[in-house]
Amino acid sequence: MLEMQNPWWFNEPDRDWELFEKLTYRIRPRWLDELSTEPFALNFVVGPRRVGKTLGIKLLIRELLKRVDSPYAVFYFSCDVLEDYRELLEVLNDYLKLKRRKGIKTAFVFLDEVSLVDDWWRALKFLIDRGELRGDVVTVTGSISLTVGRHFETFGGRRGKGKTVEVMPLSFRDYYRLFHDEFFPSKGEEVFERYLETGGYLAYLNGTLKVEELVGFLKADLKALDRSTDLARDVVGAVLDKAPSPTSFNAVAKAVGVSPHTARDYIELFEAFHVLLQVLYLGGDGKVYPRKERKLILRDQLLARAMELWTRRGVDKAVLYEWLVQEHLYRKFGEVYYYRNSYEVDAIAGNLKVEVKSGERKGRYLRDVRVLKGSEIPGFLYSLT
Repeated sequence: MLEMQNPWWFNEPDRDWELFEKLTYRIRPRWLDELSTEPFALNFVVGPRRVGKTLGIKLLIRELLKRVDSPYAVFYFSCDVLEDYRELLEVLNDYLKLKRRKGIKTAFVFLDEVSLVDDWWRALKFLIDRGELRGDVVTVTGSISLTVGRHFETFGGRRGKGKTVEVMPLSFRDYYRLFHDEFFPSKGEEVFERYLETGGYLAYLNGTLKVEELVGFLKADLKALDRSTDLARDVVGAVLDKAPSPTSFNAVAKAVGVSPHTARDYIELFEAFHVLLQVLYLGGDGKVYPRKERKLILRDQLLARAMELWTRRGVDKAVLYEWLVQEHLYRKFGEVYYYRNSYEVDAIAGNLKVEVKSGERKGRYLRDVRVLKGSEIPGFLYSLT
């Protein structure tokens, strides 16, 4: 299996490189530059399925092969064929033996979808503690246990120069640049309408992903964690029913017929899956109030379409507008909040306060609140680099 997954050892091209060149729409992900490539480093790449984690890693491998003295210094393994940490440890030990035979001092090790392996972290911890990887750069990708079990937090003091990188569907700016190099308002509105339909999933844009598959992936992840897919669907349905208004765990629980603890558990699970984002209340005193009602947003438009399909609900375009602004501000600043009193602010992040206006919606706003009309949203999102 090691030989099959590392064709560059034999001066052969990787299948993913060939597929990438055939895609109609392709991009080198910016998140690749966030990864540490200096030893020792243990990187974690997290994000929902089909956002391009594997393809991004393969593109990085192609770049690294131009820098290393031996192709054997780059090792990739897709862990979905393994059962538990013992098999993962066996694979890693086999590669380390090969590395020693080839006289390689620094290796780049990529373990893809490692979260599908039971107790995967035990194998890595064992090798790190024994000093077997001290001269290497290890990059781990995953979607389930990396974020739900949060095992990466148990690697305290063992990550060296490693980074944690979150991979999400394309931002509007990256999406727009698939079509045009410079931003023009008329083109911005045109591309934005398309973005509302496809979301930032490049695979969907290239015709290699269907909306219903996103539902299937989510249900599979829920089953892997022994969660009820029916209950999960009902929770998402309640979230969509209440959007874009602030809500509480109690309100969601009452709508579904479960305890507030259960409602919170599923909402936090969807957040760990990178499906939902909780937007907390920021008071006029500058303090965050986690006990107040929060806004629950879907983080991508294609995900929203998938959840509409699954729950048989509908989401207004005005709601999508607000979600997009909140998500993009969160990506830029790492946090986003809302405020509501005699006036409302949909999104507060950094030094920005933004209210997304839809239709004839009226109200009074403070001078430092930027009120965005629908036609202004593309330019605003594009400006958030």
